[in-house]
Amino acid sequence: MAKKVLFALTSHDRLGDTGRNTGFYVPEVAHPAEVFRKAGYDIAYVSVQGGAAPQDGVNRDDAVVAAFLDDQVNAEALAATPTPAELSAEDFDVVYFAGGHGTMWDFPESVELAELAAGVYERGGVVAAVCHGPAGLVNLKLSDGSYLVDGKQVSSFTDEEEEAVGLTGVVPFLLQSKLEERGAKFTKAPNFAEHAVADSRLVTGQNPASAAKVAELAVAALDA
Repeated sequence: MAKKVLFALTSHDRLGDTGRNTGFYVPEVAHPAEVFRKAGYDIAYVSVQGGAAPQDGVNRDDAVVAAFLDDQVNAEALAATPTPAELSAEDFDVVYFAGGHGTMWDFPESVELAELAAGVYERGGVVAAVCHGPAGLVNLKLSDGSYLVDGKQVSSFTDEEEEAVGLTGVVPFLLQSKLEERGAKFTKAPNFAEHAVADSRLVTGQNPASAAKVAELAVAALDA
């Protein structure tokens, strides 16, 4: 049987009180999905509330993004995602928390999504996340009550990057700082440079430039 990766997507489409839309950051799914497909994985999607997952960062000048959006199977799946409660951890080898600012509002509050990812991890699978996707890790606890990130090397969109994009006062918390509060050993590169790290089947990346590398490290971690 083919290995299977589950992309976890935000259902939140409003960027605080800015009047701007948000959602999952499409390149952070399109590029890693290509890596997983080439490695022979089946791909599935889940969102916090189910249904159509809101999209952000659509750039059709990016050939990988354009091909991803034009794929009919992807389009149909993204228009009708299941909720975490409708899925079983036994069916997946990797959970990949995709970024996009929307994740900062709904990923930490989704008990069902955290439980699904913890279930995949505790049966020997990989938990991966990129950019703001690690918002899904801040309240993710294992069955012994410990935070998954505690004591592990972890990366995410940094506090400095949040300041650089002018959204420090918009997001409900600063992701790097919150992960550090949970015991993560935070690692980072200069703003917006590619950086990803793997530690004990937890794979995380700093920003959109890191999304494909996270997928590569996730594939390697599962094969190890």
